Amino acid sequence: MVVSDRNDDAGRETCFHVERAGGRAAYFHADVRREHDVRLLIEFAERTFGNLSVLVNNASGPEFDPDPLELWPDVVATDLLGPMYASRHAIPAMRRSGGGAVVNISSTSALGYGGNSPWPAYDAAKGGILRLTTGLAWLGEKDHIRVNCLVPDWVASPQVVAYVNSLAPEERAPRGVPERLITPDEIAGEVFRLATDETLAGRVMVWWCGQPPRLIPWKDRGYERLE
Repeated sequence: MVVSDRNDDAGRETCFHVERAGGRAAYFHADVRREHDVRLLIEFAERTFGNLSVLVNNASGPEFDPDPLELWPDVVATDLLGPMYASRHAIPAMRRSGGGAVVNISSTSALGYGGNSPWPAYDAAKGGILRLTTGLAWLGEKDHIRVNCLVPDWVASPQVVAYVNSLAPEERAPRGVPERLITPDEIAGEVFRLATDETLAGRVMVWWCGQPPRLIPWKDRGYERLE
């Protein structure tokens, strides 16, 4: 597998863990906000491993503070344009190898309606990822390239854990912090499922904390009633 990041130390550490577990990994520095970097990343993957069969779009750039207006373009470039660039260049590579799978990562913050959000640019970008996924469903039948999306709730990444730990216990519930976070290992398991289950194409899997992951019904309109 190819690991890519802007943080070289973190990326190489991921490769180390993959290889220690018996896998093969290579690192490539790329900034997904720049399409040129993404194109070189895809070319590196093909050159290193002979083909490209799976793409996981997991880059993200929000901070756990209200987004200053001047940072919004970077957030959208990372969380929406980055996956679009990667998919755009990965699709021809997967066609050359006879098919493949793309797994996009969105967020439950893109699903809600009403209320104030501290990260509107992030939520807007993650909402775009949902529509990008369903809009590319046709690739499954035409090119054997399945595009699916995982929409997790709170994930126990180091940044999220640090944020939760910074809150007093009585502050957590009012801020929407669930009692149990989804672990990175659990996320990896569902990403693997979406990448390998050949019955899934153009599907969106929502995973609220404390509940099992479930698929949004195909052609769901996204609302139950109007007022």
